[in-house]
Amino acid sequence: MQRRTFLKKAALGAAAASAAALTACGDKDSGAPAVSTSKKTTIKWRLQTYAGAALAEHVIKPSIEAFNKAANGEMVIELYFADQLVPTGELFRAMQKGTIDAVQSDDDSIAAPVDVAVFGGYFPFATRYSLDVPALFDRYGLNEIWREAYGEVEGVTWLSAGAWDPCHFNTRKPIRRLADLKGLRVFTFPTAGRFLSRFGVVPVTLPWGDVEVAVQTGELDGIAWSGITEDYTVGWANVTPWFLTNNISGAWIGSYFANTAAWEKVPEHLKTLFKLCIDSSHYYRQYWYWGGEAHLRVKGEKMQLTTIPAAEWATVEAEARKFWDEIAKTSPRCAKVVQIFKDYNDLMTKAGPPYRYA
Repeated sequence: MQRRTFLKKAALGAAAASAAALTACGDKDSGAPAVSTSKKTTIKWRLQTYAGAALAEHVIKPSIEAFNKAANGEMVIELYFADQLVPTGELFRAMQKGTIDAVQSDDDSIAAPVDVAVFGGYFPFATRYSLDVPALFDRYGLNEIWREAYGEVEGVTWLSAGAWDPCHFNTRKPIRRLADLKGLRVFTFPTAGRFLSRFGVVPVTLPWGDVEVAVQTGELDGIAWSGITEDYTVGWANVTPWFLTNNISGAWIGSYFANTAAWEKVPEHLKTLFKLCIDSSHYYRQYWYWGGEAHLRVKGEKMQLTTIPAAEWATVEAEARKFWDEIAKTSPRCAKVVQIFKDYNDLMTKAGPPYRYA
């Protein structure tokens, strides 16, 4: 009886060992593949955008949904809107600490601790059209400069920059001359606000979601944060009936950033996929804004257009060049960027239409 028990246990043990061997190595005789019972861990990210929900539907949500689908369960990015997890002004620090994994915004708004942050968002008159942004980054060296700047900061990796819409005024009362800007309380970006204050504009900082109500209550007189496409998309056209066709920048410069530790954990094929999805977002915005700006100027029914005469607006452009020179003095790298802007815009002017019109 003892011998039978021993043989039975030995047979069961051998069967278990054989099954384990097949699981690990496969059946060499049959060529059966190895079967693994271990589960792969899905990489999960939290990404916060500068945009509110209505705007995010266009500027980022489609690309994130495409990424999640193509990643096939290997990685999932949870998207959060403006100020949903942390205030926009604290996004950089939150990403650096790992509170969030990635950010879509401009360097200026998130208080990035790099000298080139001043050029993110709307740097006055640096660009005339949205295509200027990828041209400047991909062909005129700004990619390398941004990588260098963020390489000096621990914990955050800069990934890519792209173009958004131009910066116009949408206001409660019409603006027909430069003097009409004086005393206007305006929601805008930090650097744009610094520049506009030279013309009597009073920059006001508020959470993005509070802007519409602030206009309704009279706390704000207007907004210098977008083009007309966003005015209609996010509801500002309902509370600001006037739109100034003059702009201080032809395209907002925004970027994608990631927490460095989180980025390094992502396999190369998923890094490539994410960058492709970023590029798809850049491409979508090119035609969405370009078509939207023209369409709503002509067919939009909520806002009336005004224009400051070109000769008077030229004084604003001249003041912008003085502003550039002041920024150039802040660091050798800023001086390099300003020189690139000067060289690029001079070349575009010499190229003539359609690159620049007199």
